[in-house]
Amino acid sequence: MTASLRQPSTIAAAYPHRYAVVDVETSGLVAQRSRVLSIAVVHVASDGTVERRWSTLLNPGCDPGPVHIHGLTRERLAGSPTFDRIVDSLLPLLDDRIFVAHNAVFDWQMLATEAMRIGIRLPVEWRLCTRVLARRLDLDLPNLKLATLADHWGVVQRRAHDAVDDADVLAALLPQALEHAAGQYLDLPLTPCGTPRDDATIRPAHDRTTGRKPRCRYVNPGPLAADGPLIQGMQVAFTGDSITSRDTLAEEATTAGLHVTSAVSRRTSAVVTNNIRSGTAKARAALAHGTTVLDEQIFLRLLSDVRPGRLREQTAPDIGSVLTSNPNPNPTATATHTSHPFAGRRILVLGEPYATATQLRERITAFRGIPAVNVTASLALTVCLDGGEQDRRMPRIRHLGIPVVPAETFLRDIAASRSLPDSLSLPPATGGTEPDALLSAGATPRSPRSSSSRAATGRVLPCGGVQDLPTAVAGTQWTIAATWSWDACDVDVVAFLVGDDDLVGADEDFVFYNQPQAAGGAAVLNVDGPAEQAITVDLAAVPNDTRKIIIAAALDGSRTFGEIGPVEISAQTPDAATWLRATLDAATTERTLILVEIYRRADAWRFRAVGQGYDHGLAELARVYGVEIED
Repeated sequence: MTASLRQPSTIAAAYPHRYAVVDVETSGLVAQRSRVLSIAVVHVASDGTVERRWSTLLNPGCDPGPVHIHGLTRERLAGSPTFDRIVDSLLPLLDDRIFVAHNAVFDWQMLATEAMRIGIRLPVEWRLCTRVLARRLDLDLPNLKLATLADHWGVVQRRAHDAVDDADVLAALLPQALEHAAGQYLDLPLTPCGTPRDDATIRPAHDRTTGRKPRCRYVNPGPLAADGPLIQGMQVAFTGDSITSRDTLAEEATTAGLHVTSAVSRRTSAVVTNNIRSGTAKARAALAHGTTVLDEQIFLRLLSDVRPGRLREQTAPDIGSVLTSNPNPNPTATATHTSHPFAGRRILVLGEPYATATQLRERITAFRGIPAVNVTASLALTVCLDGGEQDRRMPRIRHLGIPVVPAETFLRDIAASRSLPDSLSLPPATGGTEPDALLSAGATPRSPRSSSSRAATGRVLPCGGVQDLPTAVAGTQWTIAATWSWDACDVDVVAFLVGDDDLVGADEDFVFYNQPQAAGGAAVLNVDGPAEQAITVDLAAVPNDTRKIIIAAALDGSRTFGEIGPVEISAQTPDAATWLRATLDAATTERTLILVEIYRRADAWRFRAVGQGYDHGLAELARVYGVEIED
């Protein structure tokens, strides 16, 4: 099944954990709507040996979904136990072990949701995604699919998408991955398995009676004109005392096709109140936004003649996007298109001041290099500013044999290049870094690896860079992944689906940790690891009135991106190949950072690396894009 493990004792010493390797097959991809059809668990000891295997089929009580993928027909599942009948056997298998899976967030969410349906919480504290671990190992592979890793490590995969075989394959791969991680002095990317955070300051406001607002069938036509009629789709909020009951007003407005909101934002068309100076939160917001105010009698009169609105289109038309700036859909062709020594090589900048480090990363990008965020095996060079030699990553850099140079040496080498544009002149770093103390044997950057690793690198975009997404040749499902320093784990990635007015059409168009999926599945948040999150977008499912998907990162509390450092983003095709890549910096005080815009242009979808930071937090950012936040 697997190649022999060379140093099992090294694994146990570096990572004294016990593991439950898990794979599930399901009726679909959304935990709230799908059911688990089969489960396989393999116990792996800290030294990598297999201790126990357990598996079962399940009767989901529903259609089994894509039988052509997992092969589990109704007939095959008939007579199998339901989840509540096997849960007493499953829980001890997971207790006090690291939950391991390939794309672990999916397997854990599917099982956790099944457990929640019967009022039970899984005894899982930490999970380990082997895809994230393989990414940190920086393997010389075109993608990180389970089949690719199996082939790389000589593990035979007999039945893909069979829970038992996939779990066996993963259990055989795990010791190999752990051995490589131990050899690189890597901390394992363990992710806590908790419940969604209950932060009311960034929870969209929902209807008080139903618990969730229905999506209005009409597009918001904008503000109500001073003497204009109400139009279906207009957003209306009520505040203060009224003669007619609030519930009656809301019901009549909704029946007429208006969108009744429970908070006031820039996209609110009108506020209905008999006393705008009442001091309520909605009244204050209406005055701050300059929202049209109607008293109750005027509103009821306008309500008798609501004009027809424009119905929302549920999905976008077929997109026939083709590349314009790069007709060759092979990312290898663009990733290495230059003869500069830095081209296609990962270069890490350590130390302060942050502004100077940012400028150095911009210069690396200008020469088609890849500004690195973390230490990986393919790192070609480390550049040190003040304090860089004291960075906690330096022992690992030394262990991997990565050349280290002071910033002064790096700048001198760049200045000697005939490719250097005069406009990229950068003043030397301040401070007294001693070149002799930092310069490793030869300051020449390590060469890029084989063509397979270069193919996975993708085109490197600068801040503000734009590129068409080749949906015609690569499909419409794309993953926008964000990675930051492995030492900083309190970043949240979010997405806004906005229209021509840069406002969301409904609160369901805001994707964040308490609402990880947009309506219709057009955008889904995945927390892959402690420093890796991604938004997967299905451009074919994006509503036609959505013109742009904005992906941002936000920090909790008082921390800033000046402390966190740069964020690396990548656009990955449906087959897991990296097509585009960018490293984005804020300045010092920003708490939110716009990472990416994916927007329509004619019949194409375009990707823009943004890198714009703001000092305010996530709640304020959400309000900017029209999300109604509970006061």
